Amino acid sequence: MVLEVGILHVKPGEEAAFEAALKTARPLIAATPGFVSIAVHRCVEAPNQYLLHVQWRSLEDHTVGFRQSDRFPRWRELLHHFYDPPPQIQHYGVSVFDPEV
Repeated sequence: MVLEVGILHVKPGEEAAFEAALKTARPLIAATPGFVSIAVHRCVEAPNQYLLHVQWRSLEDHTVGFRQSDRFPRWRELLHHFYDPPPQIQHYGVSVFDPEV
């Protein structure tokens, strides 16, 4: 399992439009083989910041399966104009903590 993480800086005042566009865009990413889940959390202290978490079965499911798909240009069209600056996306492996602890 791979966790894709990014801090999304949305232009101030565009939060509601971003959230609406995100709901429209969700099926585009969810249709990708290897997609597991997506969560986007709004920051309490800085309401124009969001934390993106996407779970994938493998790194390639994201970098090849989604980013090189015919759905990715539409995802970018719907969402990327909201960001300032563009998000930096990182990928993480399994948790170092035992899930039972």
